[in-house]
Parts: sequence; C-alpha cells; structure tokens
Amino acid sequence: MAVSLLGHEVSDLCLGKPALRSLPVSATVADALAALKRSGDAYLSVWSCDHTSKINKSHLEDCRCIGKICMVDVICFLCREDNLSCPSDALQSPLSLLLPKVPGLVRHLKPNSRLLEAIDLMLEGAQNIVIPIQSRTNPRKKLVPKPSFNSTLHNGVEFCWLTQEDVVRFLLNSIGIFSPLPGLTIESLNIIDTENIPSVYYHDPASSALTAISQSLINQTSVAVLDQENKLVGEISPFTLACCDETVAAAIATLSAGDLMAYIDCGGPPEDLVQLVKARLEERKLGAFLDLMDEEFSYSSSSSDEEFGFGRRGGSGKYSARMARRSEAIVCYPWSSLMAVMIQALAHRVSYVWVIEEDWSLAGIVTFSGIFKVFRQHLRTQA
Repeated sequence: MAVSLLGHEVSDLCLGKPALRSLPVSATVADALAALKRSGDAYLSVWSCDHTSKINKSHLEDCRCIGKICMVDVICFLCREDNLSCPSDALQSPLSLLLPKVPGLVRHLKPNSRLLEAIDLMLEGAQNIVIPIQSRTNPRKKLVPKPSFNSTLHNGVEFCWLTQEDVVRFLLNSIGIFSPLPGLTIESLNIIDTENIPSVYYHDPASSALTAISQSLINQTSVAVLDQENKLVGEISPFTLACCDETVAAAIATLSAGDLMAYIDCGGPPEDLVQLVKARLEERKLGAFLDLMDEEFSYSSSSSDEEFGFGRRGGSGKYSARMARRSEAIVCYPWSSLMAVMIQALAHRVSYVWVIEEDWSLAGIVTFSGIFKVFRQHLRTQA
C-alpha cells in the first residue's frame, strides 16, 4: 500500500498551487528586493529567460528555473563590509551574485513524474521541484507574456513548485499505512544529526554567524544560539529573517547574537536596540546604511500598522503578509516519536526540529531530509 501511495504523480500534489512569480537572472539585487517587498512571497524563482527583453523572446524554449532568492540572500549580501559602506551601489549588483553556488537546489520534473522521483531528488539535495501547471482549459497558455518582472508565464506555460514541506505533509496524511514506523523514536531510527549543527554563542557577535546563516538557508535549517553550557536558548532563523527588510543587515553587523534574536522577534525591535544599532553605525562611519535605516523607518511611520502576529519587515517595524515565528526554538527529545516530530515541524512551518536533553543541552537536529531517508528505506524493505 505504501509503494502504491508513493506511486502518485507529482501533479497530484500541485492542486491549488499558485503560479510561480519569477525574476530573470539578468535582474539586479534592487529589482529582487523590490519584487520581494511587492509580492509578499517568501521566495521568488529565478529563471534563465528574460521576459522584459524583446531580444530574448526567441530563446523562451530554453526557459528554466535556475534558482530562488529570498530576503535572507539580500540581507547576507548587504552584510559584507564593502556593501555596508555603500548599500546603494550594492543594490545595483547583478542578481546572479545572490544565487548559491550549490547545484541542484531547484530541479524540474514533468507533471506525470512519480512522487518517488521527487523524494529521490530531495534526498540528493533539492529543495524545490518545479512542475508545469496542467489545466484542461487554460486560456492563459495562449497569452503572450507582457514585458515585466514577476511574470508567471514562460513560453505560455505557468509553473508551480513542490517543497519538502508539501511532501512531508502528504506522507503524514497517509501515515497509518507506514505502521509501525510512525511510532518509533527518532533515536531508534538514527535520524538525529549530531554533526551538521550550525551554532553561535549568545554573546558572540551576530556577524560571526553569517556563514552559518547562509549555510542554514541552503540546508533549510537554522542557527542554534547557545549559552556557555551549550544549552539551547534560541535560534537565528532564516525563516524569521526572510520576513524582515534589508536594514536588518545593520543589526547583524553591530549586535550580539542574543540581541539580534530580540531585534528580529515578531513583536518588533525594541527602541533601545534600534538606537544602539544607529550609534554603532555612526561609530563605524557607515552613514550610508544609517540613511537607509532612516528611510525605512520614515516610510513605516507613514504606514498603518497591521494586525499583530504577522511577519515584520525588520527594523522598519512594518508588518508583511507572511507569518513570522518568534526566536524561540522548536524542540523535541531523543525519545520523541517520528510522527510527533513531523507534526511539530509542519505545525510551525519549519523543515527541522532541534533535539535536546532534559537539561536543554543540544543533542542534535532532525530534518526533513533525514525523515525522507527513513521512508525511502522503509519502502525498500517492503519492495
């Protein structure tokens, strides 16, 4: 039955999925930043074709999604020392500089491909599977795309993508047929990763976590924040940073890891931390970035506040349409069951759960990738 279930086509998981908004790889960082703010999407897809250029229309048959970008990519880019001193020049840089150099994070599949193929690609490192949207009566297929960023049409076809979360949710909805696997502990299943754990200490400079933040974005995890006894006190989550604006780069460059957690928390940055960031920017003679912060705060003050609980765009205090979590880490224990961990991750919209001991010392992390390995191995034993 499990093999039959995973024999489903990937198109079965695409029902109701929105068409991907896209950017051409020829766009600038500023174009990407504006598109992210305008769309409210956590991620935008990046394509090899440019629908804003009439010259490239003959090459639309080679149109492929080659990656994705989010606000965290922009923030980490602006955190570089030379970009902090001149953010306006940095924003005119080509978007291609933001794309990670890791191949295979985004892959294409045909709509009739088996779900097992998607899982195998994710086990190889794919985060998103790009799939054409199928429709029996789709008048949009005959439309000629207008020259604009955020186009959803590529050679007359719209695409969506499957995420690891989509597949895990699908598996959880039919978890009963995998018995007794769901009730086994994550420790007994040997899926607790104790080696690949990005971490930083509470009083360390937040800038020391930049490499870990970039890596956790690629691995779809987070950066653990530890006290001196290696106990988990929180996290710096790319998911939370993705709901901020570009001015958070200044907070990363000037605050400690612990203060950064408070700065990006969904309640908004405390005023004392905002003033501390500005003072330290002045000390480092980073007036250009200070001006950028003032512009964002000025814009925010002229905008009406939205309902509490929605994702903020960083230091501006402005709320976006995306849900943001607090810096409190999602945790489980070595004796937690596989199903309980899956439910936790899906409930909090994350692709990982920290594993701690009873005294809150960090024992490891469980990821969707580890969960896929368990299901794939289970299917091989049933074959």
